Amino acid sequence: MEYDVAVLGGGPGGYTAAIRAAQLGAKVVCIEREPELGGTCLRVGCIPTKAWVQTAHFLHQARDSFGKLGVSVAAPTLDLAAANEWKAAVVAQMTGGIASLFRANGVEWLRGSGSFTEPHTLAVEGADPVSFRSAVIATGSVPLVPPIPGLDSILCVDSTGLLAQTEVPRRLVILGGGIIGCEFASIFETFGSEVTIIEMLPRLIPQEDEDAAAELARAFGRRGIALALGKQCTGVAESEGTLSVHYGEDDVVEADLMLVAVGRGPLVSEIGLEAAGVAFDTRRGIESDAHRRTSVPHIYAVGDCAGYWQLAHTAFREGEVAAENACGHDAVVDNRAVPRPVYTHPEIASVGLTEAQAREQYGEAVAVGVCPWVANARAVMQNETTGFVKSIHESRYGELLGIVIVGPHATDLIEAGVVAIDAESTVETLADGMAPHPTLSEAIKEAGLVALGRAIHLPNRKRRPVASGS
Repeated sequence: MEYDVAVLGGGPGGYTAAIRAAQLGAKVVCIEREPELGGTCLRVGCIPTKAWVQTAHFLHQARDSFGKLGVSVAAPTLDLAAANEWKAAVVAQMTGGIASLFRANGVEWLRGSGSFTEPHTLAVEGADPVSFRSAVIATGSVPLVPPIPGLDSILCVDSTGLLAQTEVPRRLVILGGGIIGCEFASIFETFGSEVTIIEMLPRLIPQEDEDAAAELARAFGRRGIALALGKQCTGVAESEGTLSVHYGEDDVVEADLMLVAVGRGPLVSEIGLEAAGVAFDTRRGIESDAHRRTSVPHIYAVGDCAGYWQLAHTAFREGEVAAENACGHDAVVDNRAVPRPVYTHPEIASVGLTEAQAREQYGEAVAVGVCPWVANARAVMQNETTGFVKSIHESRYGELLGIVIVGPHATDLIEAGVVAIDAESTVETLADGMAPHPTLSEAIKEAGLVALGRAIHLPNRKRRPVASGS
């Protein structure tokens, strides 16, 4: 079988590349071994996890806000079986939608494992070999398991295993305080678990803004989530259906289930990269440039396997870019304004530089403005005042460098920052624009005003008096 473009992997990067290449007139095949399209994200990652996030969000509202806002209901309880049915229905709808889009765009889907046998050929399990002019590799990633004694217990699960649970564990230990670990901690505390997070670094979500991490830690502390930060797990022992998790010097915590969430590694083994001549590293993934071109000019790599970001939305964009280049166009990926959402409660979302990164690059020529949600009428109405909006800009020309949001609907609001940074906007653009009232988006404008020293709904910092005679 001969094709213009062959795509290996049907996740966010792969299916996007396949659809975009077909839109450009190419004859396209997508090779995917799983029974549904959508990859980890749609099947056992972002989508089912966020379906649970929504369940947890409604539980939180019913418990903490309904009565205060005048809505009287019986005490809410979790029906995990119903939540799982909803989760499965959402996944089925989304994965089925990708299959429909393939049919609508004329993309052929070959079900089976694929591997390169030479630079222009893929062998596909149960099918004839596929010949192609260009290929896009989008094989994704797999959970990492650190070499800690006892993690082979059936009570130690990865995110896929946790999503398959039919009962809420009474005690849940989470190894890893990154995005995945924190999201599941937030979910399962709301579901009723006693949650402990063990993180070897000194703070949660260590790649994100320090103020955001500190706010999340405070919120988790108020909710009773135990944080063992700066501690390394040294071993796990199972006895009679219970885990003893050892960490730090001599600390031990008992658990009924343990989530191992220490990161994901690129899926680059057993797909024939050596036969195709594609350069890769088992830890960092496949080498690719801003066009997502690999060391073999007609082969591209996108998404988690390419080692840039491990985010579905970056894979979407990379898939578009790779497809356009594979079809003779010239496109590049711009990583300047990548949104970084964290679906905890409170939500966190950032784009651009953190404050620490900005100060490292620009030194003293950095200004920051913070608007707490308690100063925003819409947040007060919703009984959601934990957190803030922070704007970060360089003070010489006013260019906006970053936005950090902690609080209600942060993951939706961050798009305003994405557009602003993509457009190389100044903080004045942010501050002088009209925000509809009363909305959460007003806090973004107000943060810009704070940074400029002309806040309206918050007291401005008093300027130092000028010395006489100067």
